[in-house]
Amino acid sequence: MSKKQPDWKEAARKALANLDEISDAEDASISADALADPDNPPADDLLRRRGRPVSPNRKRAIKLRIDPDVIDRFRQSGPGWQSRMNDVLRKAVGL
Repeated sequence: MSKKQPDWKEAARKALANLDEISDAEDASISADALADPDNPPADDLLRRRGRPVSPNRKRAIKLRIDPDVIDRFRQSGPGWQSRMNDVLRKAVGL
């Protein structure tokens, strides 16, 4: 006998329809139980760990027209060519 898969859209619709019926005390109890559950970490903790940490010296994406031969020369140097190009530009302006 196969197990029937839950209909998540229907479950979400029912949950949202009954949202007004939940009292503040019930909501607080549910939230406390969820926070106490070790298998249910807060979503903020999960989302915060993804990606690179925010750098205080973030770079900006811009459009810049550069001659093709210059780009080709940097690309031929392999991975990290954009960082090397940035280093050359920094030296050129005295940074």
